[in-house]
Amino acid sequence: MEKNIYITRKIPDAGLKLLKEKGINFDMGLNTLPPTKKRLINILKKKQYDGVISFLTDSIDQEIFEACPSIKVVANFSVGYNNIDLEEIKKRGILVSNTPGTSGIAVAEHAVALMLALTTRLVEGDKFVRKGKFKGWDPELLIGTDIQGKTIGLIGVGDIGSKVAQILHRGFGSNIIYSDINENIALEQETNAQKMDMLEVLKNADIISLHVPLLPSTKHLINKESLAIMKKSAIIINTSRGPVIDEKALSYALKNGTIGGAGLDVFEFEPKITSGLIKLSNVVLTPHIASARENARNMMSVLAAKNIISAFETGKVINNIIK
Repeated sequence: MEKNIYITRKIPDAGLKLLKEKGINFDMGLNTLPPTKKRLINILKKKQYDGVISFLTDSIDQEIFEACPSIKVVANFSVGYNNIDLEEIKKRGILVSNTPGTSGIAVAEHAVALMLALTTRLVEGDKFVRKGKFKGWDPELLIGTDIQGKTIGLIGVGDIGSKVAQILHRGFGSNIIYSDINENIALEQETNAQKMDMLEVLKNADIISLHVPLLPSTKHLINKESLAIMKKSAIIINTSRGPVIDEKALSYALKNGTIGGAGLDVFEFEPKITSGLIKLSNVVLTPHIASARENARNMMSVLAAKNIISAFETGKVINNIIK
């Protein structure tokens, strides 16, 4: 039976090749910007699509399924899936998947890179040189701090959080403490990590890195109260989801010396960024690129395609979000 899917934005050829080999027809958005909800609905109304490959920038909900009731499977091109209305998916019996395990090392390396950028004051140094301010070596110029020997606090130690711990423990001899709903015995054995409740992690860590999904329980997990618990010298890193941090509270804390610095790859009102953050020198900002590696993108493309193929061939997806 002929199957048709819509891919909301361009994906790497590795996944498209698999779809072609299986005779699955696809139409694909080619714009660099995500389609508006209105545009996506108009596209889906025009054809009886059997499936969709979506992105975090696409709101997949009741309106989408009413526009195209023939959809039987949604393959999200990301590990996260807070853009999908799971209750609506369940109600309609639609298969839904994500792409776990494809970008773990990329995001972990990016989190560590943000830490290094802040502790070495690398971005400040780059700007200093480009502005022509560098007049020669100065023993008191842009003094940073070491990661070696520091206590790293991880909020969430799934695939990405665990990889961050491994990099920092093996490469920098850092002490690892973590908070998670589950005990990670393997990580504890490998890195001597200690499990604590979140407040203890926030209180004791020199650098805090967030690796939790966006859920009602994790929105504004980092807020005015939790920031006040941290060390004045503490650095916080977020490569998870923007709304996990209350950006207004973070901006105030950074400006007033409540904590020492922040490295953010994701933002609460993405792509908008709280204006106060832009003006601060103790913040490093990157445009949601932690997983932007060729290898990671290819693996995500392949896995999204395999989920679509599996849905049509077996009636099940490989990476089922709904357990």
